[in-house]
Amino acid sequence: MGNGETRVRGLAARAGGWSARHRWAAVGIWVLFVVLAMGLGSAAGRVDVDESEGLKGETHTAARIVKDAGIEEPAGESVLVQAKDGRLKATDEQFRAAVNAVVQAVDATGEVTDVTSPYDTDTVSKDGRSALVQFDMKGDAETAGERVEPVLDAVAKVQKDHADLRIEEIGGASMQKTFDDAFGDDFQKAEYSAVPVALGILLIAFGALVAALLPVALALTAIMATMGLMGVISHVMPMGDVANSVMLLVGLAVGVDYCLFYLRREREEREAGRDAQTALRIAAATSGRAIIVSGVTVCVAMAGMLFTGIADFEAMGLASLIVVAVAMIGSITVLPALLSLLGERVEKGRIPFLRRRKRNGNGESRLWTVVLGAVLKRPMVSVVVAAGALLAIAAPAVGMKTQNLTLDQEFGDSLPIVQTYDRVNTAFPGGSEPAEVIVKADNIDSAEVQNALADFKEQAVASGASRGPVEIKLHQKQNLAFVYVPLVGGSDLDKAGASLEKLRDEVRPATLGKVDGLEAPISGQVAGSKDFNDQLTGAVVPVFAFVVVFAFLLMLLSFRSLTIAITSIVLNLLSVGAAYGILVAVFQHGWGASLVGAEGVGAIISWLPLFLFVILFGLSMDYHVFVVSRIREARLKGRTTKDAIQHGVVTTAGVVTSAAVIMVAVFAIFGTLSMQSMKQMGVGLATAVLVDATIIRGVLLPAVMALLGERNWYLPKWLNRLPDLTHDEAAEVVAHEVEEPARV
Repeated sequence: MGNGETRVRGLAARAGGWSARHRWAAVGIWVLFVVLAMGLGSAAGRVDVDESEGLKGETHTAARIVKDAGIEEPAGESVLVQAKDGRLKATDEQFRAAVNAVVQAVDATGEVTDVTSPYDTDTVSKDGRSALVQFDMKGDAETAGERVEPVLDAVAKVQKDHADLRIEEIGGASMQKTFDDAFGDDFQKAEYSAVPVALGILLIAFGALVAALLPVALALTAIMATMGLMGVISHVMPMGDVANSVMLLVGLAVGVDYCLFYLRREREEREAGRDAQTALRIAAATSGRAIIVSGVTVCVAMAGMLFTGIADFEAMGLASLIVVAVAMIGSITVLPALLSLLGERVEKGRIPFLRRRKRNGNGESRLWTVVLGAVLKRPMVSVVVAAGALLAIAAPAVGMKTQNLTLDQEFGDSLPIVQTYDRVNTAFPGGSEPAEVIVKADNIDSAEVQNALADFKEQAVASGASRGPVEIKLHQKQNLAFVYVPLVGGSDLDKAGASLEKLRDEVRPATLGKVDGLEAPISGQVAGSKDFNDQLTGAVVPVFAFVVVFAFLLMLLSFRSLTIAITSIVLNLLSVGAAYGILVAVFQHGWGASLVGAEGVGAIISWLPLFLFVILFGLSMDYHVFVVSRIREARLKGRTTKDAIQHGVVTTAGVVTSAAVIMVAVFAIFGTLSMQSMKQMGVGLATAVLVDATIIRGVLLPAVMALLGERNWYLPKWLNRLPDLTHDEAAEVVAHEVEEPARV
């Protein structure tokens, strides 16, 4: 390449050039990396997230005390025996016979322990129409769902013999099995269907099988390598199924996007008359650089999740960061090698009737040329209308209500066990999810401690926090007592939360708090939800600040423009705000909820706003960097700012649209699931990407840049000392091309 190569300073250009010259070596190294990563991951195995790890507050303290004591809490189960009408009471012989039948049936399975009759534990409802038979599953609570089927069958058999009564089982094990049966396959199918959907859209976009397969192949190999790396890393930072699913989503999205950007630019240059080698060099220097800037920015956004201190979020952030980094490296190394190997054969497998859309000269989209012409003709009107529309869409987010969804909110009435959950909570408020007080003392059997436990039990009911029965289980050997307190409010988390606060702030200090050296953290489902939300709320400011500040700095260094850095942050925040507004409108206020099967939810799952911010901020930067890079490239070639905007947007519109359609389709699949949390995630991501790729990148960005004119490239003199990461490869490659024509 002569002396011209010395001018190509960018990492992407150097990597692409090396890969094209050593194509078999580049492909071999990539395959070896993927195989080694998978092999190491398989050999190491995966350490799953312990959800109590990383959580602060009393939930974590309680879990630590139990773990240090070596006590394995079993999965608790209950069988509701309830009269279907007001005729039968728990005192009637027929009712007693059914209760005894349940006790004998579950005990006979050999899978349970500590079976108790409601007549011994006083678990009979106030109206006398309902009673609970309670027991624990033998073995590890985490795997109890795999062993609960014989118990469920035994209860179902008793139900057949007592038609006048409702006899239903509920508990940790039975719920785990029901959810796995009902939604495990559903969720897995959604993940698997994402790849065929992406491939189908790519076939339409490229019209050729080989070209469509390349992005999918890159994304899948990046995902496979990351899964292996996650196994190794899980021994330092535990991973989980949630992190795995998020990694698959992000990996497919960015893997396909990066390859799409690169491949489209290479084809565009060849259509413009460049030879294969020159086209590949230009694609490496331009799209390759945009991929690096975008990839690093997305990685920074994902790293924001590491600041939450919550194990699941940290796992999601790290897994997403790794898959983006792997996809980015693959895009600038193995992809140029494959394109060099394939040459014109990348067009093989042309699909009949799928002709590529006609474009103007220089690869410009005709549709977006028309749209952009109107936008640039009246940029101020375009800014006012587009920004006004986005602010209006975002407005409902002001009243966002977040909480951990209850069982009926999460699944509606689609499962019978949800109805059982509601019946138990109605008859025994808080009984299905009691607060758990873990009492640790120097001597749990001392008179002082026993009196304090008795006082706590009495005051918990007298204070109105619970209607009882309050159950106490002693572990003398470990000097521990487990106190189970059904909370008034039941499935109403606001009321149950108020009852929890009463226990923590009033009842506990007045009773257990009087014993020196005694610890009594209060945990349980409601307490865990509150502690999780408190920690999540505390993480919002540092996570937002980290992501925004570092994204701003990366944009500033990559484009050396204060204006570009500021506008990129503002536009991305508008995109995220619009996503929040749509979520609140649909899932909280119920506007159009019937269209997505979300009636009656009334709240946003607590982890989603922060998760969406991080993911959307990263993915929005993906498009922003690609479009602005093309505008800047055109400006460096001597076009006026307005012409550069016109050229940059219309030449990238096709690839951005294709990438967005793939993302929207993949995310929309998750919006079809029955779990409301997954539905909210899918709808939020899909609508945000759609808004971002159309209103933001197609209207607002060019209109704002047109209004700013030459001020787009403003950099104060005092910032000239900042590192220069621009590496203007595009201008250099073109200059080299003129000086020394490429040899094929």
